[in-house]
Amino acid sequence: MKEVMKVLAEERHQIILNLLKTNSIVKLQDICEQTQCSESSARRDLQLLEEQGLLVRVHGGAKIKYSLQRELDMTGKASRNTQEKAAIATAAQAHVQAEDVIYLDAGTSTLALISSLNPSLQLTVVTNGVMHASLLADRGIRTILVGGELKNTTKAIVGVEAVEALKKYRFNKTFLGINGIHPKYGYTTPDPDEAAVKAVAIEQSEQVYVLADSSKFDAVSFVKVAEIGQATIITSKLPQRIAGQYSNQTTIQEVLT
Repeated sequence: MKEVMKVLAEERHQIILNLLKTNSIVKLQDICEQTQCSESSARRDLQLLEEQGLLVRVHGGAKIKYSLQRELDMTGKASRNTQEKAAIATAAQAHVQAEDVIYLDAGTSTLALISSLNPSLQLTVVTNGVMHASLLADRGIRTILVGGELKNTTKAIVGVEAVEALKKYRFNKTFLGINGIHPKYGYTTPDPDEAAVKAVAIEQSEQVYVLADSSKFDAVSFVKVAEIGQATIITSKLPQRIAGQYSNQTTIQEVLT
């Protein structure tokens, strides 16, 4: 009997990890439904997996544990939390006004914003995202693509040339994607070159918005970009504990998905 229970527990653990690979966050209720186990068993599973360093427990469930240097490519990122990203993008475009000069960071959260931008607003958009520049041009929006080294995984332009180019511009608004948001460590990302570009964009902008789904909270990556208070966060609905913790440091705009 003990051996059967052990196999069942191992199967539950694999199901939980598979759910996290797909969604980044998994709820306790979803675990119970998927594995036909009790809440107490699910909590024990999460505790054990956290002790093994495979996930991080949060209120009502768990989230994926990010490696400090691990970063998905654009295809991998694009398949995650698509509904949340679309809602966040819709909320972000409401901050855009006629004749704004905008910096649009490379990344899938900011990529989702492009379809919401109105070409009749006569915007100027500066970006370090190759895919972003192409989509913006297709929509008839004036676009400036900064020069520099192309990063294969994220299709972002990075490096000294990109940083120096951005220092020449001023922006009404900057929209950034980010890998980690943490109350102590601020906004973080795995790549020092991308972090440098993001940091300069923040410095050159009147208003800064970080577009991030709920999975990015309480996550820490390799390189710090900025303090929490340097940007307004547009995100999906957050657990009350997390919302209260971060709203003490900056403005958080939550959107329904």
